[in-house]
Amino acid sequence: MEPESLAAEAAAALLKRFEPVVRSTRGDRFFPMDVEPYVRECGLWVQEPESEAVCEIPCGKLTLDRLAQQPRDRFGAVHFLKFAEPREVEASEDASHKPGRRLAALKKIAGPRDVFRVGRGRLARVGYTSRFADALYSIALLARGRVPGEAAAAAAVSYKRILAQREHYRYHGRALRQDGWLVLQYWLFYPFNDWRSGFFGANDHEADWEKVFVFLSESGDSEVHPEWVAYASHNYTGDNLRRRWDDPELEKVGEHPVIFVAAGSHASYFAPGEYLTELKLPLPRLLARMTESVRAFWRKTLRQYSGGVNGPQPEDETGYFNIPFVDYARGDGLSIGPGGGKQWDPPRLMQDPAPAWVSGYRGLWGLYARDPFEGEDAPAGPMYNRDKSVSRTWYDPVGWAGLDKVPPPTEELDTIFEHRTAVEARCVALREDIEAKSHRLRGLGVEVAAMRGKSHLSEPYTARRAELEKLSEEVARLRASSASDEAVSRSLESYASRLRAGERDPARAHISRPHQPASDAELRTSRVAELWAAVSVSLMMIALVAIAAFRVEHLTSALVASIALFAFVEASFRGRLVNLVSSVNIGLGVVAALVILYEFFWEIVIAAVVVVGLYVLWDNLREFRR
Repeated sequence: MEPESLAAEAAAALLKRFEPVVRSTRGDRFFPMDVEPYVRECGLWVQEPESEAVCEIPCGKLTLDRLAQQPRDRFGAVHFLKFAEPREVEASEDASHKPGRRLAALKKIAGPRDVFRVGRGRLARVGYTSRFADALYSIALLARGRVPGEAAAAAAVSYKRILAQREHYRYHGRALRQDGWLVLQYWLFYPFNDWRSGFFGANDHEADWEKVFVFLSESGDSEVHPEWVAYASHNYTGDNLRRRWDDPELEKVGEHPVIFVAAGSHASYFAPGEYLTELKLPLPRLLARMTESVRAFWRKTLRQYSGGVNGPQPEDETGYFNIPFVDYARGDGLSIGPGGGKQWDPPRLMQDPAPAWVSGYRGLWGLYARDPFEGEDAPAGPMYNRDKSVSRTWYDPVGWAGLDKVPPPTEELDTIFEHRTAVEARCVALREDIEAKSHRLRGLGVEVAAMRGKSHLSEPYTARRAELEKLSEEVARLRASSASDEAVSRSLESYASRLRAGERDPARAHISRPHQPASDAELRTSRVAELWAAVSVSLMMIALVAIAAFRVEHLTSALVASIALFAFVEASFRGRLVNLVSSVNIGLGVVAALVILYEFFWEIVIAAVVVVGLYVLWDNLREFRR
């Protein structure tokens, strides 16, 4: 069913009634704001294929109305905004040509920020891949004449200038009906994502659109009741993003759900804490297929999962390389909303028909960095994806949150009875079909019995026998289906009885992989483990160089020994030593089997034939002795 928009006045009242409380992390310096002053600080650029980017509307001239016109809208063109460079720094020629001085000047203009303390255990938790990625990214920036954190400091200067004109905190709201649900959409716009430079995360990029959805049911007396909330968290979708209104994990201030916003990344979480999340990088097609084969063999054949031999099987990650990072959603920073230190301005509504700046502008809301992994590219707006297709969160918010399979409470019993009626009708049809085919089956049975042993009926006997076997299998399938449907019908009746009695499923029954913050034990990682995590990457690189320089004749063995040592120490500190030993043993067993098979292929074939022959001889002789 297509979403149906509410009238502006009713939408504003509902959005205000259930508006969220945003609790940030200390040290974060970008907060939800109105898009209009941001757009005024930007220029509109167009990047066409095989050409340099062109500024269509310079900084200071751009408005929401002009943004919606989207000039040069041709195939392959990428429209993007560029957040204004700080004018104070641009005036200094010396600072603008020296990255280090420019960054210092930017930080001075931006002013002090709240102190962010990374805490213990981050390096020990993220592992080698994240540490390598962080170092390589910083090196790449320096090679391009940029300093890590420079773009974030520049954005902080522009944001400070916007707030100096008028301090405000605003969300962009939309209310609609879909599939029996009343959906309240809260779109939070941040001028910059400084996850990498400010909080040791995966990326920095201009602009950030985040979202919080509240799902209401409507009763016959025109009252609305909150049932579910869904918070956006990176690229995750579906059931795991959703919490029921009575879930104890969901903190509320009256009727206002509380969001714990991750520092820099602005991902939303239900509980305060530090979350280990993974950035998925796509692999080249050939490498992805090879990885898929290896993972399938490792997980399905050898039953080795990330949680250990008996651990839970992870979600499908085929074709991706996953790098872990920490999201800090401590909730100890600025609080916006009811009961917080700051209050929301009235929302900017996006009711259908959507405002022109929403529907007309299909470009990026910040810098287009041409990042092949899109991590450094700015996001598109609420209505579109980066490829300019319409976003599912806009046209199907119920499906995005996994509620397309969940009827509203006011419709649940009706849905059960309707489906049970359909199941019972199917059972009746099945029983009639089974009776007719069983009658035909018995007739074929006596017909085949009558023809058995009659040489002149050999051909029809064979045909009837094949028909008999096929019909017998079909009747068996029908009876199994009928038994299953009858059990489903009884379950539906029992489920309806529980609902009528006021019982509900557990609040977290729909969650398959809950995203939980780090436990106290993980946060109490020892100082020795953190010190090892800080120096291990450098030690590994120095060790590899030393081996290549002084023991090149033993390069392979020394390399294997070094990697094994580092992996052993790393697994010990991270509490995964048992899993590592198990995986290494299985891996060595597979390699040894392949080596033996390669070296002694024909001997193995001959031995296998001899063993099979002896077994057949023994089995036949055993039967003969009976």
